[in-house]
Formats: sequence, C-alpha cells, structure tokens
Amino acid sequence: MSGEQQLSGPDLTQGVSLSEIGETGAGGAGGESGDAGKPGAAPGGCLLGHAGGEPVLLVRTGDEVFAVAAHCTHYGGPLAEGLLVGDTVRCPWHHACFSLRSGEPLRAPALNPLARYRVERQGDRVAVREKLPPPTPTPPPVAAGRAAAAAGPESVVIVGAGAAANAAAQRLRREGYAGPITMIGADDSPPYDRPNLSKDYLAGNAPEEWIPLHPRELYDERRIELRLGTRVTAIDPQRRTVTLDGGATLAWGALLLATGAEPVHLDLPGAELPHVHYLRTLADSRAIVARVDELRAAAAAPAGAPRAVVIGGSFIGLEVAASLRARQLEVTVVERGEVPLARALGRELGAFVRGLHEEHGVAFRLGQRAAAVEPEAVILASGERLPAGLVVIGVGVRPSVALAEAAGLAVDDGVLVDEYLQTSAPGIYAAGDIARWPDPHTGERLRVEHWVVAERQGQTAAANILGRRERFDAAPFFWSQHYDVQISYVGHAPRGAEARVAGSLAGRDAAVTFTAGGRVRAVATVFRDRLSLEAELALERGDQPALAALAEGAATP
Repeated sequence: MSGEQQLSGPDLTQGVSLSEIGETGAGGAGGESGDAGKPGAAPGGCLLGHAGGEPVLLVRTGDEVFAVAAHCTHYGGPLAEGLLVGDTVRCPWHHACFSLRSGEPLRAPALNPLARYRVERQGDRVAVREKLPPPTPTPPPVAAGRAAAAAGPESVVIVGAGAAANAAAQRLRREGYAGPITMIGADDSPPYDRPNLSKDYLAGNAPEEWIPLHPRELYDERRIELRLGTRVTAIDPQRRTVTLDGGATLAWGALLLATGAEPVHLDLPGAELPHVHYLRTLADSRAIVARVDELRAAAAAPAGAPRAVVIGGSFIGLEVAASLRARQLEVTVVERGEVPLARALGRELGAFVRGLHEEHGVAFRLGQRAAAVEPEAVILASGERLPAGLVVIGVGVRPSVALAEAAGLAVDDGVLVDEYLQTSAPGIYAAGDIARWPDPHTGERLRVEHWVVAERQGQTAAANILGRRERFDAAPFFWSQHYDVQISYVGHAPRGAEARVAGSLAGRDAAVTFTAGGRVRAVATVFRDRLSLEAELALERGDQPALAALAEGAATP
C-alpha cells in the first residue's frame, strides 16, 4: 500500500564505515546520532541506504550491526525515522515493532516480517550482502511427559475473524504450533483492514484489493481453517465445545473469544429506512459507497452535490464525513456535545479537529440531536430539517459479550481477563474490543476499542495459549486520520483529565499531554511521530519525568 519506494543514501553493498552508522544510546532507545545530519543518516544509530535496488536500513547497537528492509510492512512507514529500543525498531506511523535479529513483527499492526540481509564486516567497515531466509518458527515449550508433536493444546478455536482473531492465528503458526486452528466469523469476508473502511477505502483512495489482511491462499498454506458466515451460538466450558448455528458442535483444546463490538443503534423514527447506514463491516462500507454512487448518478447539475448527514461526532463519524467530502458530497455532522471528540481528546484537540473539517466544507450542528429520519431529510429536535439522501449513524459501539455471559464467564463492561488475557474459565482467553484487562501502567481495568490493541492482544493471547506466560503490558495506541492530518494517541486518560498543549495545533505541529492524579496518562501528537514513539516508551517504562517534560513542552519535535 506504500507505493513505489525511492532509493536514497549510499549503496550499502559498497560498504560504509561504522562511524557513518553511529550507535544507539546506552539506555537502549535510539538517540540522535552524531551523524544524523549526513545524507542517509537517521537518529539512533541508523543509516538509510540501499542494496540490490531496494531501500535498506543499517542499524548499529553495541558491537552488532543489522540490515533490514527500510519500510514497515504495514503501510510502508519509514523505519529510519522510527525509534530503536534494544534490538528492535518501531515504526513512526502506527507503532509497529520489529526484531532486528529475525525481522519478525513483534507488535501489530504489522503482521508480516521485514526482509533481512547478511552483513559482512571487515575492520571498521561493513557491507550489505544477500537477503537472508526467513527464520524457522520456534516451537512452544513441551510440558513434561508430552511428545514434541503434541506441544500446545490439541486444537485452538477462535470465535471471531477480526483484528485480534487474525493476529492470534498468525502468531500461533509463527511460534511453531502445529495443531488445528479454526477461525469462526459471522462476516462473509476473510479478515480485513477495518480502519480503512472509514478512511481511504470509503474515500475512494484505496482499491478493495488492499483491504484483506492476507490473501485467502495464505490461510490454506498455514492450515488455518476459516469458517466464515458462521455464528457460534453457545460455549460449553466444561465439555470444551462450541455450538454453531445449525446445531453442529466443535471441540477445542483452547478457545479465544474475539467477538469484537457492535454499533449502537439509535431508536429513531425512520432509522430503518434503506438510506440509513452504520459502518462496522466491509459490507457496510460497500453499501455506503453504492448509495453515494446512486446519489451522484441521479443528481442533476442544478440541484448541486448530493447531501449526507452523519449522526454522531465520533471518530468513525468524523472519518466518514471526511471520506464523503472526498467523494464530493455536502456533509453535515450532528453531534450532541458542544465540541466533537472532547471526551476522548479534550476540548482543544476536539476544536482543532472540528476546524479541519470546517476547512474542508463540513457543516456542524453541535449541541443538537436527531429526532427522526425521513426519506430525504433528518429532522433535529430543534425542528430544523437537514436534507439528506444518505444518513450514516456513528454514535459508538458495545462489546459483544452475550456468548461469554451465557457461558458463565465473568463479565463487567466486557469480558474480565487477567494479565495473561485468560478469562475466569480455564483454557478460554479473550482479546480485542471485549477484553477488560488489568493495566499495569494505571492500576485500573481497561477496555478500549482500538485496532492496534486488539491485534496486540491477539498476539499475546496466542503466546499464552502456548504456555509463554506473556503479560499484556503494551500502552494502548490508536490513530485517527482527518484529511491530510493524522492524530496519534498513546496511553489512556480518564474522563476529565487535564489536557496541555505543547507546540501549535493551528500550525499542525503539537503534542497534547493528558494528566490525572498528578501523572501523565496519555499523549496525543500531530505531526510529531518520533515524539509519539518516545511517549509510548516512557509510558511503558513508567518514566514520569520524561512524560512531564512533554507536558512542559520541553521535548523537541
């Protein structure tokens, strides 16, 4: 999805000196290299160059030098502008993390490994040689008295086919699990890039072939059985079975619940009319695009552009508004709050987002609510009539916990899990929008509806299904795209947290820190990608002095 990649920096096959690469800081995180100003040099002991016609990143950490592909396998983010942490590199765009040793994607949203290259060293010079083969999967630990072939549970069943489910299945295979994996999803489509449904895909900038997370054939190659268009109707924790619609049962050795969330539906007169849409699935996004095409085909020139009303100034609602503007619709957003996104981002950042949309022609009705939908309009409680040939409702989602609750699992605003993402029933794990986990950074139980969190939890759950005993301790991260501006947010701030702006939102160069109880709980950034990565690392390490420096505006962009 990144398009053609331009080559820059030296030809690494000809060799460079170690001094040209620099070295990582003593703390393990990449700092500014003394050679950062040289062509191709990057912060943190990196040197961007090329080999064999492909962009390559050389990284020096201590006495070791690694060579990997220079662009993230998620959306092609420039890893030379990222952050080095130990023997890993983090992408500045969406915070994927890769091992420099193996190329493996250690953290979502990247799901595919980086290419690695052999490094040849002679004295103080190093040169990049041929690509290395992908690493061999590491088999899970074998319990006492069990054969190696039987390592891990007899089978794994995953209920859901979204972000967490797919990430879990892929990691199970990367970790060497050889048993049966079955993924059961109510959606008819294989796992796809859900964030894009409200962004580039809906805007018409991303073709549908970009939307699947993997080719369908890959699931066959990795022996991951997809049962799509299928619902699980019951779970039996004692018998270790799930019941499918139609009555068939399926046994499991370990079960992962990744049922996600469902849109909140408004009880409005006319809300069931055919031009009223919600956006959660690929089918939903296709239906909105089809309606837009109908409206544009039917619109006569004197009538002007077709009109749409988006009910709800949520992230989804505003991203939909931006995408509909890209398709030349007149858009009005109806939001009950006085400032869109104020609960999540604070009033300052919420007002900035509103301004972005108004610059692009979006109209707002703030402090208003919809009272009814008519075939060609939305009626507000104030009595105002907003013409609309398309209505999209985005007022939030609810976790899909009915299956877990019926099975007797502990549920409280989500499925309760421990630090290993195991539920109250042995052998059953939960990940994604439904999981409410004990967050070590805040001391609170959190449940967040972020794509990256869901994928990372799926990866962690898979490791623990295989006995790895990995704690889920990642700082939550999400991004939201509004036209050409991306907002990155790391951490989790409670409602009412104090927001403090460093830099200039108007100048689109800012960091916003959110403080509660005397501690920085979250950081949002606009065009300060490196700073966002540094905030993520500081949150993970509990480094409040570093976070406080951000709050004071002392950190540099």
